[in-house]
Amino acid sequence: MALAFELTTLPDADVAALAKQGRESAFRELVRRYERPIFSLIYRIVRDRETAEDLSQDTFIKVLNNIDRYSPAFKLSSWLFKIANNVAIDHLRKRRLDTVSMDGSPHAATSSQIEASSFEIGGQQETALEELESKELGSAIERAIASLRPEYRSCIMLRHVEGRSYEEIATILDLPLGTVKTYIHRARHELREALEPTRDPGPGTRSQAESRKSQSDEEE
Repeated sequence: MALAFELTTLPDADVAALAKQGRESAFRELVRRYERPIFSLIYRIVRDRETAEDLSQDTFIKVLNNIDRYSPAFKLSSWLFKIANNVAIDHLRKRRLDTVSMDGSPHAATSSQIEASSFEIGGQQETALEELESKELGSAIERAIASLRPEYRSCIMLRHVEGRSYEEIATILDLPLGTVKTYIHRARHELREALEPTRDPGPGTRSQAESRKSQSDEEE
């Protein structure tokens, strides 16, 4: 029997295998490893701490009830995020919320962790949105993200908050790779359109930025 301290050294697949055998300590180890990332992802989507806590518990209940369905051929984290995303999306479909956190994971303990988990629409490939980073425009950005379809929002969150690859997002959301890229492309387009009134670029800036953004989208 694996002792508690031994479980912490095992890879995810081995801990999941022990959990499948009914080892309660193994399941607790999975919760210990992923309770914060799962909560953070759900919190980003529903933007309410108490609701996120409840949905996180629901997620792990589903994990416990379906652990036999987990295949070690897939990353455990992707399987867990898929369940968490479905739980959050089901909640959103029942109750549409109007804000999304932009300020980093609520569990971030240091400035570096906050920076690492902060939601950034921008980046080198999203230059058309870079000037929206100022604090006074934060609420406009949050409203724009909240207005996205749940499927688009999930893709954006997984891509820009969790830093997941397109392939991982496709696995987590159980979508074709091409669909994921399309959703992210359309979500970015909708965000740019929603945020356009808040921008006041100088002469020639808008067309130049949009040209660069269009080129980067085509390259993806």
